[in-house]
Amino acid sequence: MTIAERMKTTCDGLNLPFIFKASFDKANRTSLNSYRGVGLEAGLKILAEVRDEFRIPVTTDIHLPEQAKPTGEVCQLLQIPAFLARQTDLLTAAAQTQRPINVKKGQFMAPWDMEHVISKLVGSGCEDILVTERGTFFGYGRLVNDMRALVEMSKFGVPVVFDATHSVQQPSAAGGTTGGQREMVAPLARAAVAAGCDALFLETHPEPDKSPSDGPNMVPLDDMNQLLEELVRIRTAITAVA
Repeated sequence: MTIAERMKTTCDGLNLPFIFKASFDKANRTSLNSYRGVGLEAGLKILAEVRDEFRIPVTTDIHLPEQAKPTGEVCQLLQIPAFLARQTDLLTAAAQTQRPINVKKGQFMAPWDMEHVISKLVGSGCEDILVTERGTFFGYGRLVNDMRALVEMSKFGVPVVFDATHSVQQPSAAGGTTGGQREMVAPLARAAVAAGCDALFLETHPEPDKSPSDGPNMVPLDDMNQLLEELVRIRTAITAVA
């Protein structure tokens, strides 16, 4: 609730649309002992409270086909995790909710392969689709970003999102947990906005180092306003040139 309130205020001040995202289950954690979340029922209840209290759209990941229907009853947008971007049954179930769907491009996929993901969704009845770039595996424990992916995926005629915080992850590089390079979030976000992405995915927390998940790649909540101000200026500049 704290994060949602602060981010809504920040985005309203910058005239930015805002969708709040949180996970009821982090099903792809590196270790069996890692914290996963509060579960489907409790998580959707919290998301509904955020949605109603602040009058903002909310979204979350689904990992199993049977999670699609109850999640679609609460969330205005469903998200498909990158590791599951090719799972046909999951995509089909998400499409059947009649909700818009955001699919994160798998770290193992070429940008042009997302055309097949989009085709699965369209063929299952969904035409409100976003795709998200979140980095590509480069050897062990590292992701890199090719900004050409944003341009390639824009050819599909759907909005393209850039995930600036998951892009700086260092998968399984922190002794059974995922590491990250928080200092690289801002440079990559600036590059993606300059390259023409349609939206940004950014993780934040009041105290990232105490977050139960993805702390090393999160932007501190107190830094979000300045970062977004910078990104709005870049967006305004490239729009003026265009």
